[in-house]
Amino acid sequence: MNFYQHILALAFAVKEVNENPKILPNETLGFHIYENYCDEKMTYQTTLELLFRSQGFVPNYKCGAQKNLIAVIGGLDSESSFYMADILELFKIPQLTYGSFPSEEGEAREVCFYHTVPKEDRHYNGILQLLLCFGWTWVGLLAVNSNSGERFVQTLESLLSRNGICLAFIERIPHKVQWDVIYHFTDTLAPMNGHMLDTKVSTFILYGDSRTFILMNAFLFIGPLALEQRFSKVWILTPQINFALTGMERLWDFNFFHGAISFTVHSNQLQGFRTFLEGIKPYGGKGDGLLKYFWDQAFECKVVNGKESGEVGDACTGEEKLESLPMTLFEADMSGHSYSIYNAVHAVAHALQNMYSSRTYVRARRTSKRATFQDLQSWQLHPFLQGNAFNNSAGDKVSFNSNREVEEGFDIMNLVTFPNKSFFRAKVGRLSPTALEEKELTIHKDLIAWQTGFDQIPPLSECNTHCHPGFQMKKKEGEKFCCYDCSLCLEGKISRQKDMDDCIRCPEDEYPNRNQDGCLPKTMNFLSYEETLGISLSSIAASCFLITALVLTTFIKHKDTPIVKANNRDITYALLVSLSLCFLCSLLFLGEPNKVTCFFRQSAFGIIFTVAVSCVLAKTITVIVAFMATKPGSSMRKWVGKRMTNSIVLSCSLIQVAICMAWLGTNSPFPDFDLQSLTEEIIVECNEGSIIMFYIVLGYMGLLSLISLTVAFFARKLPDSFNEAKFITFSMLVFCSVWVSFVPTYLSTKGKYMVAVEIFSVLASSAGLLGCIFFPKCYIILLKPELNNKEHLIRRKK
Repeated sequence: MNFYQHILALAFAVKEVNENPKILPNETLGFHIYENYCDEKMTYQTTLELLFRSQGFVPNYKCGAQKNLIAVIGGLDSESSFYMADILELFKIPQLTYGSFPSEEGEAREVCFYHTVPKEDRHYNGILQLLLCFGWTWVGLLAVNSNSGERFVQTLESLLSRNGICLAFIERIPHKVQWDVIYHFTDTLAPMNGHMLDTKVSTFILYGDSRTFILMNAFLFIGPLALEQRFSKVWILTPQINFALTGMERLWDFNFFHGAISFTVHSNQLQGFRTFLEGIKPYGGKGDGLLKYFWDQAFECKVVNGKESGEVGDACTGEEKLESLPMTLFEADMSGHSYSIYNAVHAVAHALQNMYSSRTYVRARRTSKRATFQDLQSWQLHPFLQGNAFNNSAGDKVSFNSNREVEEGFDIMNLVTFPNKSFFRAKVGRLSPTALEEKELTIHKDLIAWQTGFDQIPPLSECNTHCHPGFQMKKKEGEKFCCYDCSLCLEGKISRQKDMDDCIRCPEDEYPNRNQDGCLPKTMNFLSYEETLGISLSSIAASCFLITALVLTTFIKHKDTPIVKANNRDITYALLVSLSLCFLCSLLFLGEPNKVTCFFRQSAFGIIFTVAVSCVLAKTITVIVAFMATKPGSSMRKWVGKRMTNSIVLSCSLIQVAICMAWLGTNSPFPDFDLQSLTEEIIVECNEGSIIMFYIVLGYMGLLSLISLTVAFFARKLPDSFNEAKFITFSMLVFCSVWVSFVPTYLSTKGKYMVAVEIFSVLASSAGLLGCIFFPKCYIILLKPELNNKEHLIRRKK
């Protein structure tokens, strides 16, 4: 009965055209209405009757006239429209459809088809965007069991799958059931019971037409689910579905569909339509045979003629109002399909007007008296329909694009039901065909009314809870990809978003936070002067430098004493100066590395230490040569003196200088950043450039140390009052021990602690040389001056 509004919209549009003097003056439009009863045979039969029977109903036109069929409007569903087109396309008769059909179904019939409603595939992307907008990834799909339903299922399933949405189930709804056998009805839809009770699936997509909706509402109303107190679902309805009830269902309501979100054909309220409805009366009208039947069913009374009025107890008074009917039976507000019928009538009228005004037709009227609309052939209307464009009485522009389709889009409506069986459709959004991709859908979430049984608003519809940042999805075997477990990201990886397939690594200069849902900037790692370790090492270096300076001052002050003169005073001074420089060069390793410090520090350390070890070697050889020169007739006397010691120091040092010059000249050290070794820090270090040259420098210094240790060891027992060999032996033993332990320790540490190991080795080895060689002499010079004289030296020799 709700579809009776379609007929009234047709009648209203024809009446409006006929009363408008600016459109088709002196001409009158008429119409025929045929019912096909959703049957293929009846569709073919009524189409043939429309073409070849001459009886007709022409409102406001009293003179008889020959019927001239110009265009056909229909049908609501694709099957009926294509059955009609099988016949109509043979005569090239324009057919204006007001239902939303799949694009593939109309491609072969585009010659005569004019779509006053957007094609069905226009709203597929709208459904996708709606699901993504609310995060519904686990949804159910119920579709009518037909060719169009199967095509919808295949297309939508593929589209949703590509965008991370799964169909929890797919159920086919039959076209027809035996309403008189309740068991047959419930058994047919019994497989849906389990899906309906699945709390994880809160969103259902329903595809079909009004019969599908009526069937589903009946199943929910009288089936097992009617007793469920917390049955709450979000229904997403496709454009072909109208909210209508018929027959025994008129006593029911739509409460199960409260909160449904429906894609509906765009409509607008037309001025004068409600007034037109108020004028509809069952008595007095002629030619409308459907009105009597509608009135009987809607108001549950009987429309009778004057002779029968006294005999029928439940006769209709004629004062019944269409506005008083429940909205489940009749809507006073114009629906989208009725609005499309209205636009189709005006499209035909404007096309006729354009043709009437065209030069060709004007010329034909002047030259032939027969050039009237009665002689018009329907195929002549196609060019004028194709290029037709006008504004209807509601102000909306109506025009057909190159595909003979009105680009109107869809309205997003929210169904709000009330206890008195009435309902209200609130517009909560729009699907615009001209918007940018992925932005066609506009939805106002705050305007949507939801069912009250949900635990949260908007409700969830997902197979499992989301994997929060810091976790990644882990597929469940045998389940769809929307059903998954969550596993913590591996060490060193993060996930910033929900439901990430794989965790990612942070950029090299960042590291994962504790929750592994974000990255933090790494701090710079180098041995600075401000931290405790840097302060301690710099303090030790400065103290050792001052002690060495004091020792040097003491030796200069007592330069003429036997203990100072005994072992080459100049070499002693050179050794003390090199040791003081060793303590100072350790400071080059502190602070943030830069080009200057990186360039000089290893070379300076290697050369200065080589000078120090060379001085120790020279002092040791001096002891041996001096002892051998005391033997009678020894030829070693010519080697005693400064020439030999200076030659040893210079030659050994120059070799190290040459090595360092080659290093700096070919592959010099430079500042570098180590981003990998430490998780939370960036090591600011000096890249040695050539690690081979670095170990050659250390190796050469170690070779000199071993030679000095060996020579001193064999000379430790030579008779001499001031024999330094034994002290040199101890000092070189300490020196070698420090640098032998340095290598594995240096290689096993990273960052500033590697630098600290090298500084410690420099300080420890330098302090070992200073303490073992010079502290005994300082003891004699400062505390036992009586031993520091020539008489004591001579007495010891005797």
